[in-house]
Amino acid sequence: MVMLDDYRKGWALRYVREARDELRTCQRASQSLSLIVDAARKAQAAMYFSLGDPSSIENVVNEVSDGAGMVKSPVLRCLVEIERALQRMERLPVSASEEALEEADEIISIASGIVDLVTSED
Repeated sequence: MVMLDDYRKGWALRYVREARDELRTCQRASQSLSLIVDAARKAQAAMYFSLGDPSSIENVVNEVSDGAGMVKSPVLRCLVEIERALQRMERLPVSASEEALEEADEIISIASGIVDLVTSED
């Protein structure tokens, strides 16, 4: 069980809320690819804040995502897959904004589930 203090809980909830709002705005206004990726990155930050020290988690995820080996931990594997998806999204051509919207929506959905699960245990 993750012990979540009020500070990290507040940031996790804020980032997931902002990610949802930004994605809705992008869907309505056909916003740029960079704003879509930004929304997905906020969802990623929400997960990191809800799971522990964000900078430590980011370091572990980056280390593992650089390697080619199989990750055994399901949570870490999920975080690594999201990081890789975000890196792919950042390289998409501008014309692929619809694909990016779908990918960002999936990431935000996963982040929301994780944040809801962790924050409801308090």
